[in-house]
Amino acid sequence: MRVYLAVGRDDLTALAGGASISAPAFTAASEDEEDELAALEEASEHAAAVAAAEVDDPDGPVTLDEVVSFHLDVDGTGDLAWYATQEIDAVLSALAGPNTAS
Repeated sequence: MRVYLAVGRDDLTALAGGASISAPAFTAASEDEEDELAALEEASEHAAAVAAAEVDDPDGPVTLDEVVSFHLDVDGTGDLAWYATQEIDAVLSALAGPNTAS
């Protein structure tokens, strides 16, 4: 089942370090693309970023292996940028802001 997790910097840092996280999970009303987008957008309203994950238990802990993508508003427009799981460091950098040295 696909869930959209409202995650913050601490959650992302934990995932990058190999830990599991528990975060508010939002699910789509159906497999329809519009319902999936609505769940993604709702999750984005509750945290700095969204982790889309394929899980068996939507209430259970999630690891990076279950995450399929990350989404965040990098420019303040409300449009969510898509990141692959391999780009978790770029997601963390984007959340840190433009004035943070890498």
